[in-house]
Amino acid sequence: MKRQMLASGVLGLVLCVAPACGDRGLKAELDAVSAEKAAEERNKQVARDFIAAIDRQDFASLRGLLADGFALSAPGAADPLTADGLFAAIKAHYTAFPDWRHVIEDVTCEGEKVTVRLVQHGTHKAEYEGVSATGNEVHMAALHLARIVDGKVEEWWAVEDYLGLMTQLGMELKPKQASAGKR
Repeated sequence: MKRQMLASGVLGLVLCVAPACGDRGLKAELDAVSAEKAAEERNKQVARDFIAAIDRQDFASLRGLLADGFALSAPGAADPLTADGLFAAIKAHYTAFPDWRHVIEDVTCEGEKVTVRLVQHGTHKAEYEGVSATGNEVHMAALHLARIVDGKVEEWWAVEDYLGLMTQLGMELKPKQASAGKR
């Protein structure tokens, strides 16, 4: 019985696909979907390469991945960072956390948009944002979204848990004290 079911399933697949192969319109559509999927896989690899170049502090490779008008945006930043601003931020960050590494947990892509979910790890060994070195091993979750066109990163948005990072460095979040005249 199992053989009959398997044979009829294979036969059904052959009958379903065989006529379609002769349909040039369907073949062109399948080729387009295949090309789009291949482009998305390349974009995902560019995002992985971008993160890896940051971890290596390989600014030549990183520059090669960036489009001429590259911009990195993040919550709280007044203006997007250019390539040179990104390089300066990386240098400052890796001075404070020399062993900083990104662990990519998930990469998805739809067209030009690539999403990277990751966790960053490092040891606080020098002053960072006004906080003296603590020696604390820290981690910071992040979600990044990139727009990649023709193998170049045009835009990168980074949403990172800086509140969690600063808490791990010993900072405390406290409510403001009510002023004496207000109730």
